[in-house]
Amino acid sequence: MGIITFILIGSSLVFPAVALYALWWAGRNGQLTHSDKASLLPFTEQEPVGQMTDVVLNRPHPGTASNRVAP
Repeated sequence: MGIITFILIGSSLVFPAVALYALWWAGRNGQLTHSDKASLLPFTEQEPVGQMTDVVLNRPHPGTASNRVAP
């Protein structure tokens, strides 16, 4: 068994253990509470929830009223 095998086996045991510890720590310190509030953080008065304000490459989104051509 070479050094590569030792590194692969060791890392396959250490990485999941560190991930589980991080999840346990986050749960104990309140990092996982109120996750529904975090989803509303990107919204402001200029971009309210439920209103389409997307602009890609300085062109309005195809479904908005501002891209209609006046006759």
